[in-house]
Amino acid sequence: MQSAKIINDPVFGFIRVPRGLLLDIVHHPAFYRLSRIKQLGGANIVYPGAQHTRFQHSLGAFHLMGKAIQSLQLKGHFIFDSEAEAVQAAILLHDIGHGPFSHVLEHTLIKGVSHEDISLMVMEQMNEEFRGQLGLAIKIFKDEYPKRFLHQLISSQLDMDRLDYLKRDAFFTGVNEANIGSSRIIDMLDMVDDQLVVDKKGIYSIENYLVSRRLMYWQVYLHKTSVAAEHVMINALLRAKELAHRNPPLSSLDSQLFASPALHFFLYNDIDRETFLSNPDCLKHYLTLDDNDIWSAMKVWCNHPDPVLSLLSRDFINRNIFKVETLDEPVSKERQQEKRQELSQHYGITFQEASYLISNIEVGKDMYSLNDDQIEIRFNDGTTHNLTEASDMLSPTLAAKKVRKHYFCYQRTQG
Repeated sequence: MQSAKIINDPVFGFIRVPRGLLLDIVHHPAFYRLSRIKQLGGANIVYPGAQHTRFQHSLGAFHLMGKAIQSLQLKGHFIFDSEAEAVQAAILLHDIGHGPFSHVLEHTLIKGVSHEDISLMVMEQMNEEFRGQLGLAIKIFKDEYPKRFLHQLISSQLDMDRLDYLKRDAFFTGVNEANIGSSRIIDMLDMVDDQLVVDKKGIYSIENYLVSRRLMYWQVYLHKTSVAAEHVMINALLRAKELAHRNPPLSSLDSQLFASPALHFFLYNDIDRETFLSNPDCLKHYLTLDDNDIWSAMKVWCNHPDPVLSLLSRDFINRNIFKVETLDEPVSKERQQEKRQELSQHYGITFQEASYLISNIEVGKDMYSLNDDQIEIRFNDGTTHNLTEASDMLSPTLAAKKVRKHYFCYQRTQG
């Protein structure tokens, strides 16, 4: 019998998953569900190659975690086998709470519950199934374990999650300028006083990593067309939710919206944080949701009698994305009112209904955060300095600069 399962990954080559706890996680239905959730949501509207999944990303982050542990061990840092297994389990499970199309459900059908909250809930449920084998992984994930550098490998400004998704997303979108040297960065990792540091020889790789991260956010993750497509879907789900409230579950089946049982549950019930954390049905239904539930519903909703829901569904299915104006300041209320009035008249819907045909969105991402764990650079004399002090490129002023854009998105009235 083989001692490990070998998975052929297009980014890193062969990924080895040892038999036992880690392979049990990979085979778990809650983890395999991630193979039905695309990593970049609707970004394939702009980048057709972006068809990779959360499942692939989680395996890639797991692979890099193994390399990071090995690199630190070779530098003389003692890490128990149980700790190595636990931190690898934690990175495998870090995204298990993601819903369809990444963050869309967090802003529409579920209120006040993040995918991180749900990931922890799933980990705790799986821990019961695995008879406590995930206890240490959960402690590391929650940053409650004494060796804090293990948590930094999962969640920090230089973690294995980011190292994988930047390299993987650049690969599948074809944005070659954003390809980072993840192997070089991992080789340069070290530890001082229970904190991860980067050897000074790796500073240029870190600078490239931050520039690549900025490039990917503005060119891919926050691309105006991708953001607009996401809001077509969000507005369709919000409209569906409103229609569901008008026709509660006890009404005739003919008046109810087409939806899978899981999607039906979230459309016809108001789910806030307290409800999600206390009602086990919420997590049960959530773990059967994936991208297919949304696609199937919206395909059927294209022919729904409600003009707003059918229009938005056809927009999303047929790639008729909202028109986007990029602005430095939020669009004025007067302009929004004028556009709503125009759309109301053009489509023969009420002024209130026309609110679903526009979105005013603020987007922003900083290259480097001064409020989170800092990336520390270790010099040849053994001293460590914050990246903003050690880098010729990234001054504190530049790091603190807030980049924000405003997207005014609205339904097209012409092709």
